[in-house]
Amino acid sequence: MNDSQQPTASGERIEPAAILWFRQRLPSLATAREFIVLFAVTGFLLLYGLVPVFGGDQLGLVGADEPRYAQIAREMLTAHSEACHAVNAKMVPHSLRGEDVRNSFHCIAAGTVTPILYGKPWLEKPALYYWRAMSFFKEFGVSDWTARLPSSSATLALVVLIFLHMRRFRPGGHLDAALITVSCVAIVSFARGASTDMQLAAPFCIGMLGWYAWYETGKKFWLFDLYFFGAAATLAKGPVAPFLALSIILLFAGLRREWSLLRRTIWWPGVMLYLIMVLPWYIAVQKRNPTFYRFFLLEQNLERFASNRYQHHQPFFFYAVVLLIGLMPWTVIALRALVDSIEVSIAEWKVRHNPSRYLGHTRAGDAFPEFLVLWALFPIVFFSFSGSKLPGYILPSIPPLTILAADYLNRIRREGLPKWLLWSHAALCAIMVFVLVLAPQHMLYETLVPSVQWLLAAAAAALGFGAIVLLIIRRWGISQVCNATLIPVLATLVFLLGFYGKELDVNYSARPLAREIQRVAPDVKLVATDQLPGSSTSAIKRDMDYGLAFYRNQPMIHYAKNGVPAAEHLLVVRANDTADLDRWLNGRVYTPLFLYESQGLEVYRVYAKQ
Repeated sequence: MNDSQQPTASGERIEPAAILWFRQRLPSLATAREFIVLFAVTGFLLLYGLVPVFGGDQLGLVGADEPRYAQIAREMLTAHSEACHAVNAKMVPHSLRGEDVRNSFHCIAAGTVTPILYGKPWLEKPALYYWRAMSFFKEFGVSDWTARLPSSSATLALVVLIFLHMRRFRPGGHLDAALITVSCVAIVSFARGASTDMQLAAPFCIGMLGWYAWYETGKKFWLFDLYFFGAAATLAKGPVAPFLALSIILLFAGLRREWSLLRRTIWWPGVMLYLIMVLPWYIAVQKRNPTFYRFFLLEQNLERFASNRYQHHQPFFFYAVVLLIGLMPWTVIALRALVDSIEVSIAEWKVRHNPSRYLGHTRAGDAFPEFLVLWALFPIVFFSFSGSKLPGYILPSIPPLTILAADYLNRIRREGLPKWLLWSHAALCAIMVFVLVLAPQHMLYETLVPSVQWLLAAAAAALGFGAIVLLIIRRWGISQVCNATLIPVLATLVFLLGFYGKELDVNYSARPLAREIQRVAPDVKLVATDQLPGSSTSAIKRDMDYGLAFYRNQPMIHYAKNGVPAAEHLLVVRANDTADLDRWLNGRVYTPLFLYESQGLEVYRVYAKQ
């Protein structure tokens, strides 16, 4: 008999305590499978068609914000590297000597305090995105796909922590919660954007989950998440993060009449952590830029909310539409889960206010649905009153709704989906496929009615995937809702980026034009346009203006503002608006280089002034 196994009185052998301890802590096969599925699906949805080694970086930077934010991070990294090189220092001191410590501090502060665009301060947003983009630029090089890694990595952290939180506090629907979150349109879209929206939403949502974990367990450790990630969110977009968090917690405490929550939420180690993380940058940027507080707090926050100064006016119901689209293909299930949670919350509120029905517990049941409902609805309602509306403002409302959807599916697992909900969900999956299959045709040819062949192909694909979702759920039950829905989601992602990524790039990004300019005129450095974007109907779009500036790493020259350069340069104008060229270039020699037909632009070579 092996000496390491001791028989019991009944003849059974007991393994030593060390081996038993080790086996108890080994992940089970089910847990290992969950992690494999989680990272495989999440990695595919976040990185396919984004990184060169996985489907290629199919789509260059689009819109005005992506290339602008990426250029700010590049210029900050350049300033930082030059300052560090000048004093021969790194961010970690070579030694503890005073000079080495001062040089390292100078290295850290240089290029990391004031965001700069084209050599001038750009104070619209705090610095978190720029810092993270700088680190990815330094590690992988400056490119459009590395500029998007801050959002992708933040989304990965959010999805993993939703999985872990639900696994710890609401086991059963934890994997579905993570996969539903990462597969809805809003999350996939913003996870691939070089923007500040996910830099706010991801840490904010992680912090809110941490706060509720503290509320449920009473362990102060969980408040670390609220303060640490709340500070990160404040460094991403400013005071809107603590305002949203405080408002949601205040509403929750008020509805549950647990006002002591506000006092107990104040955890002094957490407060100190928050201030240590946030104040140094805000103080430093104010010292270097005395107009920062007025410009950032008053104009970029209060005035942006109260007015339409930045021309982002939308109707009051705008975010209802954004929510319906952003939750796809989970919209129907998420809204059903929201209604169910509201009903549960109202019922519990009635119980709490009727002592004869109170069961004697310190809390009248599960408060998680009520918390998620408040968390989901408050940003939507609040920003609906804003004079300036952009889709990313309500991104923090998406995760609580996807969590509610997963929790709802888990609770009705034995009953199964109601028929109307099953058919509605399958139909919505079909509609999503139909629209996305037709999207490239609309983008390429700018027509609302594609050809009959494409309409038939889109209809066939929609019916096929809708039937797949319906049959899988009917055959294998509610446990396969998530797996079945992922099939059309993954397929449409491959279709859009794997088959039409390059076409979308040509029609929406400045990258192909920048490459063509470099190929045709590699010796000409300056690129100009005739008008400032937005100042005239003949001006090129802001997207192209900022995009060319990023891909050529120099600001565009605008005739209307900077005048016509005396040196040789290239001129990019709209192809149908060339009537003013003789006025601008009177006495100058210029020739057309090529027509960039996909975006309606023409490029001229303007020779040096004689």
